[in-house]
Amino acid sequence: MGSFHPLEDSENLGFSKTDFIFYHHMQKIHATTILAVLHNGKVSIGGDGQATMGNTIAKSNVKKIRKLQEGKVLVGFAGSTADAFTLLDRFDEKLNAYGGNMKRAAIELAKDWRMDRFLRRLEAMLIAANKDEILIISGTGDVLEPDHHVAAIGSGAMYAQSAALAMKKHATHLSAEEMVRESLNIAADICIYTNHNLVVETL
Repeated sequence: MGSFHPLEDSENLGFSKTDFIFYHHMQKIHATTILAVLHNGKVSIGGDGQATMGNTIAKSNVKKIRKLQEGKVLVGFAGSTADAFTLLDRFDEKLNAYGGNMKRAAIELAKDWRMDRFLRRLEAMLIAANKDEILIISGTGDVLEPDHHVAAIGSGAMYAQSAALAMKKHATHLSAEEMVRESLNIAADICIYTNHNLVVETL
């Protein structure tokens, strides 16, 4: 898969190039909820579409889920949108360098993110998922494999994660995608930085 270009690909995330340039230079966009669930051999990752600047909703339909490695790896981001674009590009490069090995690529990205003078200033978090595992990647150099195959980041993370864990325990008949959608909707009902415009991808 080719490299990810922030400006060219900004339109694929629901932003025009004008939007991207304005937001990048004027103020960082943040606040969202991203949730991933691995259940019964399927993995789903989803996010809402809200982006905020301060106390204002800047956009309601931002696409925060990406497919990498010809759809074999799913990635969701929370935090500054412009910063996340840069990290997605770097992560895709690492995946290509390590033959699609997601865990190795995540570890190498986390190392660079923590040590590189430019990268360590980036304000975002990533969830990466394939059919076998889910990883949370942070700028502190951490690569975390969550318990119970449920991971969440962003403003509404605790609400979505709590709902998903309850469903994994008490509603095992639901699919991974159904758990993600319902949990994100619950988070959107509670968290003012999360809306109901969901994008969910499943492997």
